[in-house]
Amino acid sequence: MRLRFIPLLPLLLLFVITGCQSEAGESENTSQPETKEWAIALHGGAGYVSKDMPEDRKQAYMESLEEALAIGSDILANGGSALDAIERTVNYLEDNELFNAGKGAVFTSEGKNELDAAIMDGSTLNAGAITGVTTVKNPISLARKVMTESKHVFFATDGAETFADQVDVERVDPSYFYTERRYQSLQRAQEQEKEESSNLLPETNEEKAWKYGTVGAVARDKDGNLAAATSTGGMTNKRYGRVGDVPIIGSGTYANDLVAVSATGWGEKIMLNVSAHTLAAYMEYKETSLQQSMDYLVDEVLEPGDAGFIAVDKYGNFSMKTNTGSMFRAATDSEGNKEIGIWE
Repeated sequence: MRLRFIPLLPLLLLFVITGCQSEAGESENTSQPETKEWAIALHGGAGYVSKDMPEDRKQAYMESLEEALAIGSDILANGGSALDAIERTVNYLEDNELFNAGKGAVFTSEGKNELDAAIMDGSTLNAGAITGVTTVKNPISLARKVMTESKHVFFATDGAETFADQVDVERVDPSYFYTERRYQSLQRAQEQEKEESSNLLPETNEEKAWKYGTVGAVARDKDGNLAAATSTGGMTNKRYGRVGDVPIIGSGTYANDLVAVSATGWGEKIMLNVSAHTLAAYMEYKETSLQQSMDYLVDEVLEPGDAGFIAVDKYGNFSMKTNTGSMFRAATDSEGNKEIGIWE
């Protein structure tokens, strides 16, 4: 029998080339996205806002979103922390009566302004939350004090007020929060409630608007730390003792070392889906991008008309999305990417 010799050089070359291509492919597949030095996103509430909004009011909202964004981005651009950036940003929104937080908070069914807030540090998984306060000018600052100056996470109503007595936060008379616009919203909601026929008909977008409103901010700083903050006056005509999603860590507010999330919309729906944490968990366990996770939450988990979200991931990517028709929102990053808007 004659032995056949197969040339080895061509086979060796083929093996080397194939191996190099394989290594190159693996390197390409495992490469990480480019990381931005810092990024911030904020919202001023999601719901139904008509595009027929008077031009001067629209301009006031856009200017306010621009100013809030400038406050937070300036802090980050100058090396400040994500926590400082989001607290100061939310402080501005709480002081601006255009938004349902702080000065512009809506009224409860009893004609009071009751405020909720939460903040979370993604680098430590520590958080602070308060609900039902009536004399704290900037609830998000009290929430941060809960996180940094107590061994607890969440204080409610009288307990939150007592804690506020023990720390350095600005206090005001409850009348400070009164705005005529929000008071008239309460009157309309209560009149509608009295109409028996309203319970027999499906809600329109205009009728659902009372359920929405909140402010929030999320950020990544130069050290890679992520943080989220949310503050709200709740929903117009809410019943005694009602607590929404905002101070519930994992529902309306959440941050870890992967992503920071703040929610706005119908609090009950956001809570039932533990929405902020759902986005973070989907990113982690499905190994998806921020945008894919946002799409999953808004389009598949929640029903149309339920809520909107802002988020920033560890690479400095930001995403803002709602299924309610509109969301006051703004975002920017160290690369100069910028977005400010109201409608989808």
